[in-house]
Amino acid sequence: MAAAPVAGAAKAPSPPSSSPPAEECARVELAISGMTCASCAQRIEKRLNKLVGVEATVNFASEHAAVTYDPGRTDVAALIGAVEAAGYGAALPAALTGEDPVRHYRRRLVLAAALSVPLVIFAWVAAARPSGWEWLSLGLATPVVFFAGWPFHKAAAMNARHGAATMDTLVSVGTLAAWTWSTVVLAFGMPTQIYFDTAGAITTLILLGRYLEARAKRRSGDAIRKLVELGAKEARVVRDGTEVLVPIEEVAVGDRFVVRPGEKLATDGRVEIGTSVIDQSMLTGESFPVEVAPGDSVTGSTVNVSGRLVVEATRVGASTALAQITRLVAEAQAGKAPVQRLADRVSAVFVPVVIAVSALTLVGWLFVGAAAPTSAFTVAVAVLVIACPCALGLATPTALMVGTGRGAQLGIVIKGPEVLEQTRQVTTVVLDKTGTLTEGRMAVTAVVVADGIDEGAMVRLAGATEDASEHPIAQAIAGAARDRSGPLPAAQSFSTRSGLGVQAVVDGHEVAVGRPRLLAAGGMALPAALAGEVDRLEAAGSTVVGVAVDGAPWGVIAVADRLKETSRQAVAELRGLGLTPVLLTGDNERAARAVADEVGIDRVVAGILPEDKAAEVARLQAAGEVVAMVGDGVNDAPALAQADLGLAIGTGTDIAIEASDITLVTGDIRAASTAIRLSRRTLATIRGNLFWAFAYNVVAVPLAIAGIVNPIVAAAAMASSSVFVVTNSLRLRRFRPTEAHQ
Repeated sequence: MAAAPVAGAAKAPSPPSSSPPAEECARVELAISGMTCASCAQRIEKRLNKLVGVEATVNFASEHAAVTYDPGRTDVAALIGAVEAAGYGAALPAALTGEDPVRHYRRRLVLAAALSVPLVIFAWVAAARPSGWEWLSLGLATPVVFFAGWPFHKAAAMNARHGAATMDTLVSVGTLAAWTWSTVVLAFGMPTQIYFDTAGAITTLILLGRYLEARAKRRSGDAIRKLVELGAKEARVVRDGTEVLVPIEEVAVGDRFVVRPGEKLATDGRVEIGTSVIDQSMLTGESFPVEVAPGDSVTGSTVNVSGRLVVEATRVGASTALAQITRLVAEAQAGKAPVQRLADRVSAVFVPVVIAVSALTLVGWLFVGAAAPTSAFTVAVAVLVIACPCALGLATPTALMVGTGRGAQLGIVIKGPEVLEQTRQVTTVVLDKTGTLTEGRMAVTAVVVADGIDEGAMVRLAGATEDASEHPIAQAIAGAARDRSGPLPAAQSFSTRSGLGVQAVVDGHEVAVGRPRLLAAGGMALPAALAGEVDRLEAAGSTVVGVAVDGAPWGVIAVADRLKETSRQAVAELRGLGLTPVLLTGDNERAARAVADEVGIDRVVAGILPEDKAAEVARLQAAGEVVAMVGDGVNDAPALAQADLGLAIGTGTDIAIEASDITLVTGDIRAASTAIRLSRRTLATIRGNLFWAFAYNVVAVPLAIAGIVNPIVAAAAMASSSVFVVTNSLRLRRFRPTEAHQ
C-alpha cells in the first residue's frame, strides 16, 4: 500500500488524468450478458474505458463489470449504452434476467451430441455406412452447425460488424468452412473427402466445454450467492408491546426485535434483554459458540442457539456486517490481479493473429508443401480450433472467485486481487498488542494477601469500592469480586485520587484501593513480602494495586490484559510462513516484553504513540522490509493503510476494517496466517493456470500447423484446456486452515 496517512488509502496505481478525484466518483456493478470468451470481456472493458471519467474492469468469469465513473460526466444509462453498442447486454444485477447459461448450453449440447455420434461413425467406420450416407450426413450436420452452434455464429457476426474477432470467430469460421466445403463437394460430386463429421464434432466438443465451463463458473460464484442467502428474511419487531412479524426490509435502526432459540438474528444489534449462546460459524468460520448477555453486540444472520433475546437494531440493510462482507467479496472478485494483465494483452491480439496464421498455413500447405487442397483445408481448420484463448481468459478470474469465496466461508475477507501479490512479497508482520494478541479487556490475574487475611473478604471489599469507578482496572476487580461473592455491598463516602486510586466505606470498613504509593502516602505501606510480590507481578507485565482496610495493608491484586489462548500458536504459524514478527504497542517496555516473551516475539517496539504507529511501519519499509500489519483499533488504521498489507481483526472498529486489505472476521489471530496462506495458494493457482494456458497454445498450435493434430482432436484439446483451468481453480474450495485450527 502506498504511504498515506489517511485510513483506507488505495494501493492501486494512480488513475488517468481524465478521472475525477475519488471522493467525486460513483461506483456501480453491471451484469453483462452475451460474453462468450475473454476477448469479449476485453472489448467491453475497452469500450467503457473510452468514456470520459470512467474506469471499468470486466470479469469474464463472474460476468460482471465493476465501473467507477464521474456522475457529472456520465451516468448508468450511458454505461449500459456503451456495452450494448459493443454488441452485448448490460443491466443492474437485479434487473438482468435471462436463461441460465448451464441450461442453455445443455439443451444445445444434447442435440449436438445425439446427431454427431452417427456422423462420426459414418465417417470412420465404413461398415456402418448406409446407402446415401453422405447426404444423410449433410442432414445430420446441418442442425448441429446452424442450430446447436448458432451462439457461435451469432457472436462472430456481431463482432465482425464491430471490426473485432473473438474465440467465437475461430469456432464459427472453422465449422462453417468444414460444412460449406463438404456441401460443395457433395453437390458437385467432387471426388474428395467430406468433413461433416468434423463440423459436427467440433460444435459438440466446444459446446461440451462451454457447458462444463458454465457449471464450474456457477460453482465458483457460490460464495457470494450463499452469503446473500444467509440473511434473515423476516424479523419479530416489538411494536406497542406486541411482537409483529415484518419483512427484514422494514426493520429500522432503533427497532427492538425478538429472537427465539433456533432463529437467525434479523440484523446487527445490541442485546437488551436475555442471555443466550450464539452460533457465529457462518460469519467467522469458528464452530465454538459465543455467550451473549445484555449490552453485548450481535451480528445479523448468526443463529441464536438457546435463550430468548430482545435486541435493539444498530445497523440495517447495506450497513450490516454481512452486507459489507458480501460487498467486499464481490468487489474483490470483480477486480484483476496484476498477473492477469499479461493475459489480457495477449487475448486482445491473439484471435486476429490466429486467423492470420491459419490463412498462412493454408497457403503454405497448398503452395509450399504441394499438399492436396483437402489436407491443407483440414490443417487450417485445426489451427483455428486449437488456438482458442478461453483457458487464458479463465485462468485468473476463476481462481480469484473461488479463492476469495473460500476465504469468506472461513471468515477471511480479501478486499482486492492485488492483495494476492502483496502476500507473496511480505517479509515482516507487525502485530498490535491490545485486542490483537490480547483479549483487549482487563482481568484479575493474581491475588496475594498478607498473613492472616481472608482472600475472599479482601476481594469483596476491594470490588465493592472499585464498583463505583468506570476505570477498566476498577471494573475488572469489581467483576472478579462478583464472580467470587455474588452481589456487592454499596460503597459509601466514595472518593478518588487521580492516577493513584479510590477510597470508600464498605460495610463499616474504610477501604483504600490503588497504587502502592497511595497506601504508603496514607501510612499504609506494604510489608516487604508484599512489596516483593508487586515487583514480581509488574515484571510479568501486570498492573498491581494494593488494598488497605481500616488503615492496614491487606494485600495486592494484579490485573492484566490476558493473552488470547491462540496468540502463541498464531505467532508460530506466521514464523512458519517465513515472516519475522514484530510487536508494536503503546504499552510500557516491561509489559510489552512480557507479552512478547510469552508468544515468542523477539523484536519489540514499545511506548509508541498512536499517531506514530504508521511512522514506525514506514521506518521498517525504508529499511527494506515488506510489511504486513495486524491491528484492530482506530489508532491502528493509519498503520494498516501505511503497511504493504493490512490485516484488520474483524472484532475491532469499522475504520480499521476499511483501512485494511484483509479482514479477519473472527478475533482469532491465527486467521492471519490462514489468510496469507490462502492468498498465496490462490496466487499460485492463478500462476499455474496461466502457465498451462500459455503452454497449451505454445505446444498445440505448432502441432496443428504441422498437420499432426486433426480438427476433432483439436476441438477436444481446446475444450479440455478450459475445463482443466476451471477445475484446477475449484480445488481451492478444499483449502483448509492448518490442522491445529480444527
